[in-house]
Amino acid sequence: MKTLLLLVGLTLAGTASAQTVQFYGTPASPISAGAVIPAGKRLLWTSGVVASVADSTAAPNSPARYGDTKTQALSILKNFEGVLTRNGLSFRDVLMLRVYVAPDPQKDGKHDYQGFFDAYAHYFGTKENPTKPTRSTLGLAALVRPELLIEIELVAVFP
Repeated sequence: MKTLLLLVGLTLAGTASAQTVQFYGTPASPISAGAVIPAGKRLLWTSGVVASVADSTAAPNSPARYGDTKTQALSILKNFEGVLTRNGLSFRDVLMLRVYVAPDPQKDGKHDYQGFFDAYAHYFGTKENPTKPTRSTLGLAALVRPELLIEIELVAVFP
């Protein structure tokens, strides 16, 4: 079934404007299965970005300093909003996200994927921004610092 959806998506993508990025996949999914990028388009790539401090009064290395996974993801996405704006882009131009999630000690050491999914839903697949970028979400044992629970990379395409 996945193969059929992919082939149908690619066939449909080939019929659209040669200058428009075409996403394909299952319409009900919050992400796209893939994208076709027209020749000659420029891309903006970011390195992995982590959250800004959420509570500067909280003790260093404490869970409250950066917040839970959702809080950290919202911080990162807000940071990306500024990066995109400074480059004449918006979340509508996001092609791909690569997301690294570490276990949250406050959630019995489990990965809080739902926290990230909830933050993602504020910015993508909405009435204001119907774009559903391609995405990989990976669970890691840890990030570089124990208080950090999520790191995200972004790729956007210039219109």
